[in-house]
Amino acid sequence: MAAVDEDFPRGGPQRKPSERTEKRSVEEDNLFGVHHDDESKKRKRKKELSPKKTKKQRSDKTRGLQTKQLIKDETLYFKKLTVGTLLLGCVKQVTDFELVIGLPHGLTGYVSLTSICDAYTNSLREQVNEELSEDLTVLSDLYSPGMVVRCVVSELGKTKNNHHSLNLSINPKDVNKTLSPGALRAGMLLSGCVSNIEDHGYLVDIGVQATKAFLSHEKAQQYIKRKNRGLPLRVGQYLSFLLEAVKNDGRFVQLSMHPADVIAATATEDQKWSLYNLLPGLVMRAEVQKVTLHGLVLQFLSGLPGSVNFMHLDPQKVGTYHRGQKLKACVLYVQPDTKSVHLTLRPLFLQPGAALQQPNTHRIGEVLEECTVLHYRKGVGVIFQLEDGTFAFSRKLHLSDTKLTFDPTAFHEGTKHRCRVIDHSPMEQMAVVSLKKSILEAPFLSYQDIKPGQLIEGKVSSLDKYGMHVKLTDHIRGLVPQTHLADIPLKHPEKLYSVGDQVKCRVLTVNRETKKLILTRKKTLVGSKLPIITQYKEAIARRQAHGYIVSVKPFGCIVRFYNEVRGLVPEHELSAQPVPFPEKVFYVGQVVKVTVLKCDPSQEKLLLSLKTTGEVGTEADGTTKECKVSTMYPIGKIVDVEVLAKVENGLEVSVLPERVPAFLPTTHLSDHVSNCRLLAERLQKGDVLSRVMCLSQTRGQIILCRKAAVMAFAEQGPLPKDVFELQVGMQMPGLVKSIMLYGVFVEFPHGLVGLAPKAAMSDKFVTNTKDHFVVGQTVVAKVTNLDEEKKRLLLTLKLSECGSGEADSESLVLLSQYLRELEFIRSLMSSRDSPVAASLSRLTTGQRLQLVVDRVKADGTVYFTGTQVNRLTVSASHYHQGEASVTPGQQCTAVVVFVDLLSSIVHVSLRQELLSANIKKLKGISQHPVVVQFVAPEVAVVSLRGTSQLLLIPVTFHLNDTFCFESEKLSVGQTLSVLLRTEGMEHHGIPLAAWGPRKHCRAKRERQLSEGVEEVLPGVRHTLCIGDIVNGTVKSVRITCLLIALEDGVTGFVHASEILDQVSEGTVPTLRQKVGNVVRAKIIGGKDAKSHNFLPVTHPNFAMSIPELTLRPSKLSGECPAVAQGEQLADRLKSFKVGQVLTCYVFKYNSAKQCLDVEVTPDIRGKIELLLFSLNLKSLKRPEKEFRRGQALTATVIGADSTETRLSLSLSGVCSLEEGSITLGTIKKVIPHVGVTIGLPFGKTGRVGLCDVADSYSETPLEGMALGRTVRCCVISKNANQLAVSFRNSRVSPESPSSIRDPEITSVRDLRKGQLLRGYIKTIGEPGIFVSLSASVSGRVQYHHATDYFVKDHEIFLRNIPKGKLVTVKVLSVNNEQNHVELSLLPQDTRKPDLLPESLGLLPKEPKELNDAEKEVTTIGKRKRGDLESEQLSSKRKKIKKKQKHLEESDSGVEVYSREEESDTDVEQQQNPIKSEVPRLQVSSSFAWDASLNTIAPVTGRQEDLSSDSEEDESKDYKPKMNRREKEAGKQQMEKELAKVEQQLMDPNRQPQSADDFDRLVLSSPNSSIVWMQYMAFHLHATEIEKARAVAERALKTISFREEQEKLNIWVALLNLENLYGTEESLMKVFERAVQYSEPLKVFQKLANIYTKSEKYKQADSLYNTMLKRFRQESTVWLSYATFLLKQGRADCTNALLQRALKCLPQKEHVDIIAKFAQLEFRLGDTEQAKAMFENTLSSYPKRTDLWSVYIDMMIKYGNQEEVRHLFERVVHLKLAPKKMKFFFKRYLEYEKRHGNEESVQAVKEKALEYVESKSSLVDS
Repeated sequence: MAAVDEDFPRGGPQRKPSERTEKRSVEEDNLFGVHHDDESKKRKRKKELSPKKTKKQRSDKTRGLQTKQLIKDETLYFKKLTVGTLLLGCVKQVTDFELVIGLPHGLTGYVSLTSICDAYTNSLREQVNEELSEDLTVLSDLYSPGMVVRCVVSELGKTKNNHHSLNLSINPKDVNKTLSPGALRAGMLLSGCVSNIEDHGYLVDIGVQATKAFLSHEKAQQYIKRKNRGLPLRVGQYLSFLLEAVKNDGRFVQLSMHPADVIAATATEDQKWSLYNLLPGLVMRAEVQKVTLHGLVLQFLSGLPGSVNFMHLDPQKVGTYHRGQKLKACVLYVQPDTKSVHLTLRPLFLQPGAALQQPNTHRIGEVLEECTVLHYRKGVGVIFQLEDGTFAFSRKLHLSDTKLTFDPTAFHEGTKHRCRVIDHSPMEQMAVVSLKKSILEAPFLSYQDIKPGQLIEGKVSSLDKYGMHVKLTDHIRGLVPQTHLADIPLKHPEKLYSVGDQVKCRVLTVNRETKKLILTRKKTLVGSKLPIITQYKEAIARRQAHGYIVSVKPFGCIVRFYNEVRGLVPEHELSAQPVPFPEKVFYVGQVVKVTVLKCDPSQEKLLLSLKTTGEVGTEADGTTKECKVSTMYPIGKIVDVEVLAKVENGLEVSVLPERVPAFLPTTHLSDHVSNCRLLAERLQKGDVLSRVMCLSQTRGQIILCRKAAVMAFAEQGPLPKDVFELQVGMQMPGLVKSIMLYGVFVEFPHGLVGLAPKAAMSDKFVTNTKDHFVVGQTVVAKVTNLDEEKKRLLLTLKLSECGSGEADSESLVLLSQYLRELEFIRSLMSSRDSPVAASLSRLTTGQRLQLVVDRVKADGTVYFTGTQVNRLTVSASHYHQGEASVTPGQQCTAVVVFVDLLSSIVHVSLRQELLSANIKKLKGISQHPVVVQFVAPEVAVVSLRGTSQLLLIPVTFHLNDTFCFESEKLSVGQTLSVLLRTEGMEHHGIPLAAWGPRKHCRAKRERQLSEGVEEVLPGVRHTLCIGDIVNGTVKSVRITCLLIALEDGVTGFVHASEILDQVSEGTVPTLRQKVGNVVRAKIIGGKDAKSHNFLPVTHPNFAMSIPELTLRPSKLSGECPAVAQGEQLADRLKSFKVGQVLTCYVFKYNSAKQCLDVEVTPDIRGKIELLLFSLNLKSLKRPEKEFRRGQALTATVIGADSTETRLSLSLSGVCSLEEGSITLGTIKKVIPHVGVTIGLPFGKTGRVGLCDVADSYSETPLEGMALGRTVRCCVISKNANQLAVSFRNSRVSPESPSSIRDPEITSVRDLRKGQLLRGYIKTIGEPGIFVSLSASVSGRVQYHHATDYFVKDHEIFLRNIPKGKLVTVKVLSVNNEQNHVELSLLPQDTRKPDLLPESLGLLPKEPKELNDAEKEVTTIGKRKRGDLESEQLSSKRKKIKKKQKHLEESDSGVEVYSREEESDTDVEQQQNPIKSEVPRLQVSSSFAWDASLNTIAPVTGRQEDLSSDSEEDESKDYKPKMNRREKEAGKQQMEKELAKVEQQLMDPNRQPQSADDFDRLVLSSPNSSIVWMQYMAFHLHATEIEKARAVAERALKTISFREEQEKLNIWVALLNLENLYGTEESLMKVFERAVQYSEPLKVFQKLANIYTKSEKYKQADSLYNTMLKRFRQESTVWLSYATFLLKQGRADCTNALLQRALKCLPQKEHVDIIAKFAQLEFRLGDTEQAKAMFENTLSSYPKRTDLWSVYIDMMIKYGNQEEVRHLFERVVHLKLAPKKMKFFFKRYLEYEKRHGNEESVQAVKEKALEYVESKSSLVDS
């Protein structure tokens, strides 16, 4: 009321000076107000002459004053806050004792443990009093960052450092204290905390006195599942909920937490909200009253005023607000004194219950160089706009270091300043920055900025017995432990340090969550120049580092580094000389220099050495080490590496997993020179590169290479190691080592180097050698001359000699490889923290951008800016400006032509033809004219003439093709003709094409032959003829052929298909022969030495041909046809029939084309595409590892490929895609709410609808469908353009049983009236809601069958029902002729909730009126159908129709009645339609041959029991004619029987009956030891011991290494098997293996138990003695042996065993081990001995209540009542804590109640009362 009195004081209006100044400031803030002095005078005169104003006029004035006040004071700061202010906040951080809350306008508050709710405080108090620390409910279990909460200011003050202190409360009684029971209304959105957990739900504290709130489990289920990770609610958990029902005048309310209802909740006038009870977080409808410079003034809830600060406007709608606009707003905070309401329009707050995300654009501590002032508020602060378009806020106290240095004129709008992020404001989603010089120059602002191993400086703040406290900043302090004050222990640290000293320390560990910082002052560590190890992966073998000893053990020392990284120095690595007593030589805290021997980062195991570098390990000299490295990583081996550091000319890497150091030069990163620089620039420390080859080794260092051409050559076979293994004519890829004036030196693996003279460098004239190649470039070289004596070789790099005949295909392969590397670089950039790199990686050629012209240069180049290209250079050349005229500031649309990832330049075009390009699908092998739009070093961007569709073409055609004359270079605007060779080769949707290569001086060959060795075979004249038998020696063994040395220097050629008559699949025929073997062969043809064509015998050059031989025995002994000569290759290929099965031989896996190149005969090649490798997905993960080169495969012929030069083959047996074909496919596109587009073999495309994704529909059917994923699928229908495909398991794997919840519906005839089905919402239109039931069947739901609510506007369905939603429907009618299906979504039909939520507030329909209306509609429909039929049919047919109709109506009535009688399971089975092609029927029939009688009999019998006597008689007689009703009943009966047979066969509890059943079972559960042991038992029952052993070995190899317990179970089963059926020797072998691979102690214990159970007591005794020696410090071993001895009756040995145990075990375990030995004596030995042991122990430890409790338990079980009572009497007279005494009194009382009488019970109660009175008297005294 104080504010009201001040505005309207009694005694009439009084003018004050403050009012006048306030009014002036308001007028200045008003953006649209116009004021004149004349008008003010007129108003003043009118006011003096006017009579008293009415109440309405006063309220209008009040509202006007409040509105002006809202316009002025819209920013919240600390001084404005008062106790009781209600605010909406966001949880920023959760600690052990408080919540950190982010408040509006960058304020921060704190909620303590006791300000959550009363119930949580009480539960904490009880848990603390009862010392149940492990059961404490911590705040982190109840709250998480991002939660939006309502809070109230509970206390305002200052801290010790004179900082503002803002304490908040979220206690419902404080937040909702203005509410009363009578003010509660249904639909209100309130908040509260869980106060108690009941059987059926939760009691919730809403802070309203005398009101109980209840939340049922059903209403909380969705919230728990979606937002609480499935965990039940806990006491103290904060909730936002709706009041669903208010009963008994508000004394009892029912709550609802359904997320959809909470999000849609709005405050209305009916809920009677006012300024006195308005709560933050309420969402209501409002109207814009005024638009000001600083925000908006709104009116809501019948005229209540509120303001919106400009920081809380919707960022997407800024500048679009106008007076009278209707919108939604949320209450942000309410000030209690002025009752002013401040609102927010940010979309995140308009959805109650949603969590906020922390803005991560700029991390805390980041310095921002250029922040532009957007608005300066006097006395408040400054709003900045950052470079990325986001906003930041700085309060006034952070604008300068002191008040004196603050200059307001420096913050004019548009000025730029340097700021540093100090916090994030989650409520405004912006950063909080500071301009203080001290903060800008501070090395760190928070614990997050400090890293382990970092050097820091601080001041000594205090010294105590724990160590020295160091102050780094006002908010950051660290501790130097006592042992880290110096290199040696200090007895008097105060003599060395004093408070205020400036010290330099190094960070040991930093815990950012608990804010604990541990430092070291050890001089060696602080000044160390060795590498800092802060992670296990940084501990590379041979690396030296400084650490400090934390533990000295007899087996060695434990050394710790930074960030808790620790390792073990074994005893033998402590010194070069033996160290018998390490504890005498080393001490804790000692700084040592260690060398890393071995590290396993995955298990955090580190092995170290203290020996000097020359003494480390077993290798004494560097030669041995190099041999070890070369053995481990031979030349040509493919490895994975991790980047350690970037150096000037390459990368220092470590080879995984052994982490051996290696070097990867920059020029070795790629075959493409531009990508080498790009990869070197973008790779960072920690990145992992896969598939890197060991190229060479120099001085023990491994040199690596990542060039695809070199690695592909290495994978083809053994690499030549010296000149002697080379032959003239051989082609090899290599690297340009150096460029001289006279030629180029090329380096190959194993260090081979050859010279390509200047004349042999190119087909063109070479003027300057440096113009043609660069150092490190990949080239293909051909050997032209060998000098074996001098070990020199000459090469040629000419394209005419080294190039293939397929320049188009080769250029496309190079382009595809280049683009794949770019995608890898993009993925690296997208994962970086740099926003520039991330935004650059998202841009692709062809993308359209909205840009703003920044400037235009004189040469016509235009530069742009825009939000999508922030911090990037975007330019368009004069050519790409087109005819458009641009000016700075103009907005325009541009298309991306090329993205330069190295220089971060985006080239765009404004040409109209590119912006309006017509994109269409291009056919394969087609010629197109194009225009060049951009040229890069490796790729050119062109556009099609006419459509302007963009394409990518290669600039070079070969690795050696790097030089071209100016006239040959591509230029922008040039017109070319390109060839689209392969359909589907695309990059981000842009097709790849080839263009005509530059002509060379050589003829184009037909193709590259497989081996390339034929080229080097010189033509030697011979007299051999076809059919001659010759003897020869194997000269060379190649992948798919043999070279045979014949007489007179003639070399013959044997293909792999001509070696054996019968070739087993998977074998390599050429490996059966070795070099030097003498073979007998037969000549079957001859090849021309140059063209490689087979020549006829009559050819004049046959005498100079290379003989083609055969070694097949069948051809040697009989007649064999000669190789086809002169026949065209196309005709040869046509001789192979589709579906023919043949044997082929693997040549190589072509990773570029993703196919397998194979050879069938010497002149017939083939290819197998990736999707036809197999139907098993596992074989496609690493196809290059799946097939060995030269391996024989059985393939099926598909036909000739598109070039008609090779065969297309299949390994999966799929030759064509027909209906029912099962194949593999690759996901190409995922269309939300529609389905998946999948790429299939043979270039086909398939479509998968939502209903074909799985056998059981789900809410998110497309989850897990990632692009590029390979899946197994089945073709269900086929048309000309596209195939319909299914992912259903019943389709894809018909042989494996699967549960089908939603059966596949192939046609409308599968549907039955009254059937319940599930489907997906397809469309919502004027006729109704269409539901997709399958890929081909959809049904309609008319709107009166969709909901029980009265819906006037059908747009409500569109707004509230998403497309693709899973629904349950009931079939109302089926029209088979017209394929129409009518469905219902009504709750009474589907037994599901209504489709529309209750939160919409719709009125329900009246049942009577609805029923009458439905009847009327049905009647009208029937009449219309009857009239139509009467016109078309004769009178006789009409009568038959009416009769059938009458029968149908009567049948439907009976069906409805019978369904109500049946159980739920019968109804579900009845609803599943039966089809002739349902996969489950096929599965069940295949399994039911031996079980049909057993499974069907009881089903039939039960059905017969339910039938009447007349029906039994009818079932026995066969009736040839049945009416429709009987047929329907028969079908339903058959469906039930078959479904139950199927259910029994698919029952998971059904025991397997054969080895095949077990194989299927272990495939489904490979890590289940129970299944494997059942499999072993199955073989043991059949006395097949070896098979049981084999199963166990399979299990040990199959079970994952993480499943240690499962593996241990198999080891135990194998030990049992060997113990029963094997020998002692076999048992010991298994035992030794088990100890090696499992935890040794457990294996020992299991074997001891096995020995004991099998009565092998001697072996058990011996094993226990071994265990006592090996595990002497494990108490469980001593107890197990004691149990064994007592069971054997050797009680006398247990005393000696106990004495041995006490000597070996630590002192702290003595009491426990004695107590457990005593318990064993009670159970198995002498009771008196046990009593004596307990008595002796308790005499030494009388206050060990746990021992007393165990003693009492043992006495109750094994003693008499008198002894027990005596023991209780002793206990209750002990002097123990009251809690413990209460425990023993309760036990005493329970014992007497059970075993005593009323007198004894009363006696115990009196003793307890005496104890209580004695304690209370002591307290009083």
